[in-house]
Amino acid sequence: MAGHFEPLSGGGAAVALDEVEVSILRSLTVQLLELIGPGDAAGPEGADPLARLFAEGPSEPPSDPALARLFPDAYGDPGAGQDPQQRAYAAEFRRYTENDLRDRKREDALAVVRSLDALTVAGAAGDDVAVLRLTPEDCRRWLGTLNDLRLTIGARLEITHEDDSEALLRLPDDDARKPMVMAHLWLGGLQETLVDALMG
Repeated sequence: MAGHFEPLSGGGAAVALDEVEVSILRSLTVQLLELIGPGDAAGPEGADPLARLFAEGPSEPPSDPALARLFPDAYGDPGAGQDPQQRAYAAEFRRYTENDLRDRKREDALAVVRSLDALTVAGAAGDDVAVLRLTPEDCRRWLGTLNDLRLTIGARLEITHEDDSEALLRLPDDDARKPMVMAHLWLGGLQETLVDALMG
């Protein structure tokens, strides 16, 4: 189980994580939360939920490349030059969906942080591990957050094709990008084994 998810009887999945892995996952997820940004204040207890449902969000794509990957346009490709009609459709779609998407990504990432905070890493000296057990709903949240982490790191590394990550893997160990490359690959392995565990 160490380093990869395995299915649990009755649904869900489990993975053994050591203290360093827990720390890295938590740190990356907290950074993701900072990137996504704080949610809108829910307002007073009696705030109109219908008004919140129809609250408008931004109409322009984010300028940060990582946020642009997390919140892509629904129509066309901004990098390929959208026609005016696609631009209008994309702006309208974004206006009514981005806030909800940000909320969902934020909630998923917070659930990941909470599940990591609830772990107690214990074991023999040098072999300290904790087994993280996830319900099917937790697995959905973890899958979303692992994907968001990979998208974010991929954007920072300017990975656009699978060949890019293979080339980055051959970077010398003293290259400043090497830790991010290794994190990207490790998160991909976790994501893949979680999918396999859920389908197995």
